[in-house]
Amino acid sequence: MKIVPDTSVIIDGRLSQLIESGELGDVEIIIPVAAVDELQAQASKRRETGFIGLNEIKKLRKLSESYPIKITFGGERPSLEDIRLARSGRIDAIIRDLAKREEAVLYTSDYVQALVAEAEGIKVKYFPPDEIPQVLSFENYFTPDTLSLHLKEGAPPMAKRGKPGEFRLVRLKEEPMSAEELNAIIREITERARVAGEVEIMRSGAMVAQLSNYRVAIARPPFSDGLEVTIVRPIVKLTLEDYRLPEKLLRRLKEKAEGILISGPPGSGKSTFAASLAEFYSRQGKIVKTLESPRDLQVPPEITQYGPLEGDFEKTAEILLLVRPDYSVFDEIRRSRDFQIFADMRLAGVGMIGVVHASDPVDAIQRFIGRIELGMIPHIIDTVIFLKDGQVKKVYELTLVVKVPTGMTEADLARPVVEVRDFETGDLEYEIYTYGEENVIIPVKEVKEELQKTSQEVYEKVKKIISRFDKNAEIEVVSPSKVIVRVDRDVIPKIIGRRGETVSKLQNELKVSIDVEPRIPSLGREVEYEIHESGNSLNLKLDNIPAGGKVNIYIDDEYLFSATVGKKGIVKVNKRSEIGRRIIGALYSGKDIKIYTL
Repeated sequence: MKIVPDTSVIIDGRLSQLIESGELGDVEIIIPVAAVDELQAQASKRRETGFIGLNEIKKLRKLSESYPIKITFGGERPSLEDIRLARSGRIDAIIRDLAKREEAVLYTSDYVQALVAEAEGIKVKYFPPDEIPQVLSFENYFTPDTLSLHLKEGAPPMAKRGKPGEFRLVRLKEEPMSAEELNAIIREITERARVAGEVEIMRSGAMVAQLSNYRVAIARPPFSDGLEVTIVRPIVKLTLEDYRLPEKLLRRLKEKAEGILISGPPGSGKSTFAASLAEFYSRQGKIVKTLESPRDLQVPPEITQYGPLEGDFEKTAEILLLVRPDYSVFDEIRRSRDFQIFADMRLAGVGMIGVVHASDPVDAIQRFIGRIELGMIPHIIDTVIFLKDGQVKKVYELTLVVKVPTGMTEADLARPVVEVRDFETGDLEYEIYTYGEENVIIPVKEVKEELQKTSQEVYEKVKKIISRFDKNAEIEVVSPSKVIVRVDRDVIPKIIGRRGETVSKLQNELKVSIDVEPRIPSLGREVEYEIHESGNSLNLKLDNIPAGGKVNIYIDDEYLFSATVGKKGIVKVNKRSEIGRRIIGALYSGKDIKIYTL
């Protein structure tokens, strides 16, 4: 009996199983050269199927030494054109021709190949996918509290057990895993993923598949330094109510938030929260879709999960805009193009929920800077939710304002500023704006503390020197490099000095710019006066001020009132009036009363 296996049945290891079980004996297995070349091409591209298939052929040759089987190679070597058209079935046609010519039975796990062979009158043995084990061998390592499984050639198998934020690394056995054990596990995974169409990523030296709740990542040299399999499984499914969010935040999520960024370090529970939020919006009567690669969010069937269409999320976004969802969950945003797609969909009016890796909540915003125009960021992201250890630790809200940034003083430095505020307290924590040609993120609290510290030092230095001229001088620190000094009018010439020499010397000594102003902002001159009590009145007798003149009266530099001078240069004030009582109080307490002409 002659058997010609095609690529599919070589990859799934069916032949070696049949030989070892004794179902196949005294047969000649003719391995198509075309199948070997196809597997070699896949292995050269570091694809798992290529390595598995070649290892299976190697195993068949070894079995031929112990079992009554004969291994030969036959058929035509495919041309460059055949290889280019492999996906269109050219390699399969070459294998069928070999089976027909040798009058052999074609063994295949490919249903289409089996149908075509039967149509051409070729004897065929079809192995349907339901013969694949329902429980894969790696599942024996999982317990109810196992988050992930870490298998590597030459190292003992390890597992993370516990819950997000509170897990421990457990060694499952002392013996290191061999390449044969790992290849057997990889063969099962690859076949299950191939049949179910669950291969999410296929790269040179790496493969990612989603098998039900298991996300499987396979790496082999030269991409990694050894054969490695990592399997992650979510163990917690929560609703938004389980997070016990403040009512204020729940109200924002219901009514206002449409550009939500979920951030946190790896393993912090971002995807679990994103799934909870997606389910929350679905219960609110919203149409919700997801963009995922791999598709591993635990969401109800009402929420459709989309992958990258033809390997491109941009094409997925085009379809989603036609579907018109109310909210879309983008899990996870990694590449620059992903950020652009997120922004385009948000600006098109779709509510967006993005998941990004970040060690700090402001770092999540930082990842958009440079990829998106700064002024557009608050229109794309309005809420940033930071998770750690499975809990919501921080929530930010973003707004765009035009103002002078914190730490700057001149009005002409006003510019568009993105304010990042703590959602719970409303405190301003960060400002993002353009400085020169660079976008900067300024921690406002730190800037204010530094300014306060520096300003206090400047105040004390200036106060010490200016007090020589006026003990009651007022010092206002506008910035660490500028102060305003307010003193009595008769002191101003002394501070300024001849041709400004004194103030220039002070500025050089103190390393600050000094503006000198009168303590009482009046253009008139100060007037000497005497105060007398007469019955119910207080008489302010002014020197050299004619009747009808106008004056301003101050108490300790605070404006009190304006008055018209009466006969004999007297201003009368009723002692029982509010102004009269304030003048009497000032006299008793020793405060200064000053009068200036208008």
